[in-house]
Amino acid sequence: MRRVEHVMGFPVSLRVDDEVVPGEAVDAVFAWLREVDERFSPFREDSEVSRLDRGEIGPGGISADLAEVLGLCEEYRTATGGAFDARLPGRGLDPCAVVKGWSVQRGAELLRAAGVRRFCLNAGGDVVAAGGPWRVGVRHPERADRLCAVLEITDGAVATSALYERGAHILDGRTGRPARGLLSVTVVADTLTEADSTATAAFAMGPEGVAWASARPGCEVFAVDMERRVVRTEGVPVAAGARA
Repeated sequence: MRRVEHVMGFPVSLRVDDEVVPGEAVDAVFAWLREVDERFSPFREDSEVSRLDRGEIGPGGISADLAEVLGLCEEYRTATGGAFDARLPGRGLDPCAVVKGWSVQRGAELLRAAGVRRFCLNAGGDVVAAGGPWRVGVRHPERADRLCAVLEITDGAVATSALYERGAHILDGRTGRPARGLLSVTVVADTLTEADSTATAAFAMGPEGVAWASARPGCEVFAVDMERRVVRTEGVPVAAGARA
């Protein structure tokens, strides 16, 4: 079974290879992602995030989900010395860098709770996979028609932060300017919450972010710097027969 929808501004595809596919669970995943977009998008005036940012609700009146997301944002802000920040000067509250991975990981947990064993959930190139092996391509940071690595994931997640999709959209919270020094950072971790947030935070930090991400428990890193040099940790699960 394969299903694709455009949610949160990017395509989300789900492939399930189980013999019996629980349709209600699949529906629940996409319904959840649409709900997340409505509740947490800083681009929607009526979202919970926007209302909090305008002061229409106080910190004590937010949902448990938003409190969890903001807690994660603060965790990464502290860990990066402010390079990762959901509250950049001159901008409104924007927790999107955490929301994407967190929400897609929650979608994967809905599938597991329904008994789905073998699936691949891909949200704009960031992937949660179970029951593999699954082969996940890492796009070349400068060539849309090429891959710079192919990874093999059994149960885990892969996320990439790079310039190629939205240009210099990741800012270094310490300076307020676009992050510099890296073309792309890919992180492999147990959850997409960790992989996606760590990849974004490492990119925001610049070259020093590669070592920072590599030191995080359970994270493997594949990065390309501005000099086109590849840096990767020993545990990056490169697929057999693939070059990296």
